[in-house]
Amino acid sequence: MYILGISCFYHDAAAALLKDGVLVAAAEEERFSRKKHDFGFPSAAIQFCLEQAGITSRDLDYAVFYERPFVKFDRILMTTLGTFPRSWRVFRESMVAWFKDKLWIKRLIQSHLELPATKVLFVDHHASHAASAFFCAPFKDAAVLTFDAVGEWATATIGRGEALWNGEGRNDLRLFHEMRFPHSLGLLYSAFTAFLGFEVNEGEYKVMGMAPYGEPRYLDKIHKLLRVNNDGSFWMDMSYFCYHHSTDRMYNSRFERLFGTPRDPSTDFVTSLTDPNVDASAAAIRQNQYYADLAASIQRVTEDLILKMAHEAYRRTGSKNLCLAGGVALNSVANGRLIQETPFEHLYVQPAAGDSGGALGAALYVYHVLLGQPRQFTMAHAYWGKAYGAERIREVLERSGLRYQEYDHDDRLLDMVTEDLMAGKVVGWYQGRFEWGPRALGNRSILADPRRADMKGIVNQKIKFREPFRPFAPAILEERATDYFTVDAAHQYPARFMLLVLPIRGEKAELIPAVNHMGTGRLQTVRQEWNPRYHGILERFGDATGVPVVLNTSFNLRGEPIVTEPAHALSTFLRSGLDVLAMEGFRVEKDAS
Repeated sequence: MYILGISCFYHDAAAALLKDGVLVAAAEEERFSRKKHDFGFPSAAIQFCLEQAGITSRDLDYAVFYERPFVKFDRILMTTLGTFPRSWRVFRESMVAWFKDKLWIKRLIQSHLELPATKVLFVDHHASHAASAFFCAPFKDAAVLTFDAVGEWATATIGRGEALWNGEGRNDLRLFHEMRFPHSLGLLYSAFTAFLGFEVNEGEYKVMGMAPYGEPRYLDKIHKLLRVNNDGSFWMDMSYFCYHHSTDRMYNSRFERLFGTPRDPSTDFVTSLTDPNVDASAAAIRQNQYYADLAASIQRVTEDLILKMAHEAYRRTGSKNLCLAGGVALNSVANGRLIQETPFEHLYVQPAAGDSGGALGAALYVYHVLLGQPRQFTMAHAYWGKAYGAERIREVLERSGLRYQEYDHDDRLLDMVTEDLMAGKVVGWYQGRFEWGPRALGNRSILADPRRADMKGIVNQKIKFREPFRPFAPAILEERATDYFTVDAAHQYPARFMLLVLPIRGEKAELIPAVNHMGTGRLQTVRQEWNPRYHGILERFGDATGVPVVLNTSFNLRGEPIVTEPAHALSTFLRSGLDVLAMEGFRVEKDAS
């Protein structure tokens, strides 16, 4: 049985394909269209999934959309009419968008895939999120939390999942508690994202990266916006916000009177802690310190609300396992606190936790809940995208005119790349199927030596062309994770997907300054069975230096999606300060060309 899941028309459109309940392929549309956060119909991602399975659309048993458009349309109508006339622009733009595409998604899917109406199904947005986590996790039962900006009406849910596995149990996924629009943890965080000068739905992780440079001094001010309940749900004072009736503003003048002048996005974020070598006035540093303190404050409030919801989920379910999904589940600092400060023993976060993951969740919900089929799949890694073989790579390199080396055996390539890293070179590392979700996990990565303090600035400014305060991930051998981090992350799935921030052990922190973000690291644990080549680099680097860690960041330039095919990797290599490009068994060095 083949089931195709589809998400689109908000942000991060994607497709995912199951065969008898087992994932075959999954990809975001942006990887093919090269349009970051592409929200259009995912025709290229769908085509890839079908090709990966060796089928056509007519072989599909079902195609499933990740939310219910008419329920969402009802929310938009009710909200805009309730705030009219302030919402007239929202109403006008919504009607254009919805009557053009969004209301007719069933007809579009039928037409594109040549399927009868009986084979096109719909699943609630937050049920899709919940299924994407629970039915990928290795648990027979779990508490489930979802939180994002908004689905149809829901903005956060608490639920419980049970799985029919090895002939035991039953499939059940119930979301029994929800928050509703306009009261939204995702939109609250996004309002501060906009105030701090970053793009909504793109810059939230920058706020998380800014927060460690500040202190949470403004919790009292933020709590003026909220009335928080013991279960973690909250009411927002909407007189400070305008996202419910504006097309382009998250907050209003009352918000600004409370928090001051918004940060100018064209200015550099520099404090006394970010980069002491950057020339900035004392006034600018003081102002930026205020913004850092505000980032720390909204981050703390967000974490505390998530922890309250988690404690309520534990109280309601009694399960020792917790699954998270929705865009807020990508807040890896909060995930670290969940492991350390709640009764849950095991945490699973779906690697494509945002809207793209809803495509996978919708398909899993249909297979397991609606059709009652047993579990037989766990997502232990995220390598579900498209691979491009040696012939394609050789063709691209030959066309480029660059001199390259080709290795018949991995050992020699891995030795060379290890030597490159030890020599202070920055390596574009490309292999296999690209990753599912927003994190580069060793198949489309940029690698560097974490022992060099200057490497953070080199990679941020000369290669990624992005803000100098942005942190990098320490990729570490799974078996050595507890040597470097104060919490046992070896058996926590979020660490495998780079979705967990933990404190670095004091004596180890100074060994890896390039990935030490104010005493913490958003680690990625690596196991040989998931990625032998990537593991081989870590192992060799560790043997040679005594440090089984490398700096890992996504293989892309600022404003671009992560590279997909060999031509993208080569273009990024040539347009940046990368020193070496390693693609499968090929190696290119700039000064050797």
